[in-house]
Amino acid sequence: MKRMTERAETHEPAEPPDAPDAGHARAGAGARAGAGITEVHDMAWPGEARAAAGCAALLLAVALAVDTADGGTTPLGAVGWIGLAALLFVILLPARVSAGPDRLTVRGLWARRSVRTDRLVSVRWSNGVAQHLVLRDADGGHVELDPRVLVANPPLWRLVDAAARVSDERGSLLCGGTALKQVRQRIDRETAENVFKVSGL
Repeated sequence: MKRMTERAETHEPAEPPDAPDAGHARAGAGARAGAGITEVHDMAWPGEARAAAGCAALLLAVALAVDTADGGTTPLGAVGWIGLAALLFVILLPARVSAGPDRLTVRGLWARRSVRTDRLVSVRWSNGVAQHLVLRDADGGHVELDPRVLVANPPLWRLVDAAARVSDERGSLLCGGTALKQVRQRIDRETAENVFKVSGL
């Protein structure tokens, strides 16, 4: 009997493992949610930046070649041509646009601006010959961009459009329905034209 009791004691069931800490579980869920957030960039920007650099380099090369053929380039003249080429590069280099699920960012050569696209208060067209889209959020942020960037990058536009609809549903978007509708129509028209071109119609 004593021997049976000892065996029963040695084979007691192990205690169940501790339940995972609730804080760790929430952190893991947050990490998984954050992992799904992506940022979309303007796919045409690298090519446009190379083109701007190429134009500036070509101007510099031609200017120095003309000066050399005309009797030689002076140090002051070379500095002047380099400055002119640099100015041309700055003028031609477009802003780099990127978007996340709730943010639109425009990076220029000297400045970086962003807006919360899920907290927009206005979307309007800028004044001037080359119309740009100006977006402002409830936190005071604003960006200005060429709408052709949105037309040329459907994934980027979808992020902006989805967040703008959230702003509209929340009631924070007081002005901008017309501008957004015009962009949507333009993108739909461009998409239809591309489909017809690909299909040969």
